[in-house]
Amino acid sequence: QVTGYLDDCTCDVETIDAFNNYKLFPRLNELLESDYFRYYKVNLQKPCPFWDDSSHCGMRDCAVQPCPSDEVPDGIRSGSYKYSEEANNLAEECEEAKRLGAVDDSLSTETRQAVLQWTQHDDSSDSFCEADDIHSPDAEYVDLLLNPERYTGYKGPDAWKIWNSIYEENCFKPQNVKRPLASGRGESFIYLTKWVRVCVEKRAFYRLISGLHASINIHLSARYLLQDTWSEKKWGPNVTEFQQRFDEVLTRGEGPRRLKNLYFLYLIELRALSKVLPFFERPGFQLYTGNKSQDAEMKHLLLEILHLAKSFPLHFDENSFFAGNKEEAAKLKEEFRLHFKNISKIMDCVGCFKCRLWGKLQTQGLGTALKILFSENLIEKIPESGPSYGFQLTRQEIVALFNAFGR
Repeated sequence: QVTGYLDDCTCDVETIDAFNNYKLFPRLNELLESDYFRYYKVNLQKPCPFWDDSSHCGMRDCAVQPCPSDEVPDGIRSGSYKYSEEANNLAEECEEAKRLGAVDDSLSTETRQAVLQWTQHDDSSDSFCEADDIHSPDAEYVDLLLNPERYTGYKGPDAWKIWNSIYEENCFKPQNVKRPLASGRGESFIYLTKWVRVCVEKRAFYRLISGLHASINIHLSARYLLQDTWSEKKWGPNVTEFQQRFDEVLTRGEGPRRLKNLYFLYLIELRALSKVLPFFERPGFQLYTGNKSQDAEMKHLLLEILHLAKSFPLHFDENSFFAGNKEEAAKLKEEFRLHFKNISKIMDCVGCFKCRLWGKLQTQGLGTALKILFSENLIEKIPESGPSYGFQLTRQEIVALFNAFGR
């Protein structure tokens, strides 16, 4: 049932399947298993900013196992936002980038400005996400390969409350469309068929969130706890769970649409990867972990993936976004950004830590993709060598972007 063309773009499901399954995903999977991309620094202790929440999931499968610091490669641990060996050497001499003025003058002005730039740009207004304070004592490195996204037992009213607040308060949707919800289950039906008066940007926003929701539900259905005995745990696909969330009859026609929204989300993130190539192509950019040969190999693989993304024949045309009246477009873009920022804050209200980890990572990844698409002019101006002042990505954003796309 999930076939043919997607709304609002010229691409079809079959083209995406062939491109992803045979060309892109095998390479991406290899990249995500490397040290640079498997360690993600996250603060899972932030309080929920919207309601009092003490319902932290006590089940074993909800827990996140942080990395002992000696397991995290030196190059990553010594400065999570720094990319090069040169920049990491600086980190050992001074605690904060703000104190770089005291560094020995043999450090080039260019490098000093670049490192300051890396830390300052996170406060810039083009951020679509509520970024974690990675320097907080509560922030810890997590090995994503040891904490896979899968079923945790987190459902019912708590999970319902999260998705309800995302859709009802932060998602653009037609005012007259009612959304009956069954709070007893983690699942809910969304009847959104009257798109007549909803502009392309707001429609796209809703579809991105719906696609993210679909992705999360697919992962917990595909890696479900099928057997839990004292001797072993068996994980695997739960077809019944998948059908309850996506079957056309059981979801009153919504299921296939949700799955198409997942393809739409894929297209948006693929488009961002194709656009950000100049940032990663600069000779000065490294996927720095301290292991020179592996770092060079992974950068080569990364560029191969980005060139492949660029070669995709049926890209989404983001020029249809914010293309109308300039004043209206600017207002809409800001509304878009603030809605998304709010959704990233809601992730601190997720009661299950493993779900919170993947929720935070995937919203940051999508936020980074949107930041890239809305920074095209800045990316085009990136010099081939030297610091990229106008446009920056932190290590956190890079790790989140590629892992979210991997999901």
